Amino acid sequence: MEAMTKESEPSPQEEANARVEAAVKRKRVIRSFPAASFEEALQFARGVYEYGSGKPVRRLSIFDHLGKAPESGPSRQLIVNASKYGLIKGSSSSELLELTPEGLICLNDDLPRREIVKAEIKLAIDSVEPFSKLYQKFSGNKLPAKAALIDSIVEFDVPQDLADEAVDTFIVNCRFTGLLQVLSGAERLVGVDHLLDTLPSSSMSAVAASQPAYSEKSTASSGLMTSESAQFESICFYVTPIGEDGSEQRKHADLFLGSIIEPALDNLGLKVVRADTIEKPGTITRQIIEYLLKARLVIVDLSFHNPNVFYELAIRHAARLPVVQVIRASDRIPFDLSQIRTIKIDTSDIYTLVPRLEIYKAEIASQVRRALDDPDSVDNPITTFYPDWRVNFSS
Repeated sequence: MEAMTKESEPSPQEEANARVEAAVKRKRVIRSFPAASFEEALQFARGVYEYGSGKPVRRLSIFDHLGKAPESGPSRQLIVNASKYGLIKGSSSSELLELTPEGLICLNDDLPRREIVKAEIKLAIDSVEPFSKLYQKFSGNKLPAKAALIDSIVEFDVPQDLADEAVDTFIVNCRFTGLLQVLSGAERLVGVDHLLDTLPSSSMSAVAASQPAYSEKSTASSGLMTSESAQFESICFYVTPIGEDGSEQRKHADLFLGSIIEPALDNLGLKVVRADTIEKPGTITRQIIEYLLKARLVIVDLSFHNPNVFYELAIRHAARLPVVQVIRASDRIPFDLSQIRTIKIDTSDIYTLVPRLEIYKAEIASQVRRALDDPDSVDNPITTFYPDWRVNFSS
């Protein structure tokens, strides 16, 4: 009887294959907008720019340089997104990839900042029809509630089931280009002319020190699914400094969990679990490791530079599973993690934090989607330097 039960249960490999197939089906969606933020597509375009010094590059060569499989789903998606934004010419089957004239402008730091931002707005907003229409509708006004943005973008022929993702990407793109700013204590979509008038006419190299720097990446993997861990498919494990009741770290963890992390994942079908809210009995360390190895997603809060957090992050990195990183803007990102996408949240005071809550939630939701949509690629210090290295865990 026991043997029959074991035979009827899917093997870990069968469940892993089913998970990959489900991910492929999720990707077979026709979007009228790119499946990533403009900033992420720009990072890929910058790799093309730096590798070829602005000249056309062989598709196979650039992915070999980046340490990625050229025929993988995530690699093809990089090309699709960069092409949809008008950053590059070429498809996932092209022999050569070439930057567009506007893409070259976006990546040329010797040009005046005003010219670069103008090109970024053209590609990130104007060239994407639903984003352009949404911006035109609300430009010059306070950013409306997300539900209102969703209702509006559905009117612009974005399917209801993709509207939430489209709005998140729109918000992230507006913030990246500078079109979404906090003015008079509220998030506002400023006019293009207003934005350009505030920018220096000198080159980027002359003003680089005064510009916000963004260096972020995100990724995902799979393969640890077993029948016992099926419950973890709907779990996001939140790794954060917790501290004692009433401590600054506990207040910080509660604030991020209740006001940013959970709301950001509301529409993504994930339940957020923190170590102190694990319900089942057992040794807490064992349970934490179990969540690190089995949860579909982990969000790691690097604030306070807590050693336990970094230890747990290393376990997740070794398992090559999806991670999204956040941190207080006042904390320094450690050097070894500085090249991984990390969402910086400014908690300097309530007047700075509250007006930006919707932006932070949209950034997190966008990064979570990217992490879950790319189950075959992981970007962290281990995979960067040892791309073929694997660790096998048994339940």
